[in-house]
Amino acid sequence: MSESTTASSNSDAPAGRVTRRALFGASLATAGAAAVGVAAGRATAPGPEPASSTEPFHGPRQAGIATPAQSHALFLSVDVARPDRATLRDLLTGWTATAAALTTGQPVPETPGTAPGFSAHTDFATDLDPARLTLTFGLGPSLFDDRFGLATQRPRHLHPLPEFPGDALNSAWSGGDVLVQICADDAQIVSHAFRALRARMPGLGRLRWTQHGFLTRPADGGTPRNMFGHKDGTANPRSGTAAFDRAVWIDSPDEPGWLHGGTYLVFRKIRMKTADWDQLPLAEQDAIIGRRRSDGAPLHGNREFDPVDLESRSPTGELAIPASAHVRLVHDIPMLRRSYNYDYGTLLANAAGATEEPHAHAPGTPEHTHGGHNQLDAGLLFAAYMNNPPAQFIAAQRALAAGDRLNPLIQHTGSAFFAIPPGIAQGRSIADILLS
Repeated sequence: MSESTTASSNSDAPAGRVTRRALFGASLATAGAAAVGVAAGRATAPGPEPASSTEPFHGPRQAGIATPAQSHALFLSVDVARPDRATLRDLLTGWTATAAALTTGQPVPETPGTAPGFSAHTDFATDLDPARLTLTFGLGPSLFDDRFGLATQRPRHLHPLPEFPGDALNSAWSGGDVLVQICADDAQIVSHAFRALRARMPGLGRLRWTQHGFLTRPADGGTPRNMFGHKDGTANPRSGTAAFDRAVWIDSPDEPGWLHGGTYLVFRKIRMKTADWDQLPLAEQDAIIGRRRSDGAPLHGNREFDPVDLESRSPTGELAIPASAHVRLVHDIPMLRRSYNYDYGTLLANAAGATEEPHAHAPGTPEHTHGGHNQLDAGLLFAAYMNNPPAQFIAAQRALAAGDRLNPLIQHTGSAFFAIPPGIAQGRSIADILLS
């Protein structure tokens, strides 16, 4: 659970279902600082529910970052099929046109060379509302090697993330040349968007991995909860504030000009050992996190958004927030978390790239099993936006890896890192930002 900051999406406004309307073809769209998602504390409560069913695709910033978090997400990572700029440009140009159409509920452009009698239109989303669909594009470190002649354009911090203690990363869901984050309030819209992107990939890109996530905001518009039952995203900076801008958007003269107005995205797939967690007493769960599971308040506080006081002590003189609590270790390291839960069910041992650990049983409970040698693959798709990863994510992750009590209960199994370009004007392509 990360006490760093998360997307205003998780904290500014609910992501409830939106009213449907008849629009043809609607769609397309760390423990650790990547841990499981609590947060430091913020003085303001969530805002009102978004009224519009569409999110603008064009503009100075890409949508899907400061956008209030939608209910469903799919992260798509691909490698460019051939090592030349023309292939990269064609992939990004085709995807840009597709995204621009789908986010407004318009028919997707036909793929060049489509044979007579065939069409990109699947009717899978016909008559469905766009459901606040967003598509956010990112560029991985591997794009800036010798293949594309872009070494001089490499963002300052865009290098492979270091390996952290406890990582059990699986290459099956790590890395990639290009990422697309697809989010909407309708799972079918998200799926349709993925299919529309995939239709433009042959000869241009090779699918590397996908990850699907979900979140549900309470009826009162409060902070969503993660798979451990704790509120996730309490400390997110609010979009439109100076604190948000300082944590997220890039304006450093040390960065290449094409990235100004953009940001970085750290993605981590974090398996949460829910079977072990559920055997712990509630008081121990709260002590591990540093917040109450019931209402999200810091252990010394009364309400979720009460400021975290690391010096507060109990009547017996002990620290109210234990020295090894997750919240304490990453307090005041700002970043914009926009994470999603995932639950892929039961996998055979080692199928998720992780070993099966001995199960710790709560005192006084009979010995039991959770499917023999099977394990549950459920947890958090940690997605954090920031403008200085070494001072934000990497610093937080190292602090957590060194002493977080949450460590035995989570496992990082996927990892990827991307530079997120700024937004584009109508008629332009994401490719133009980097390749013009």
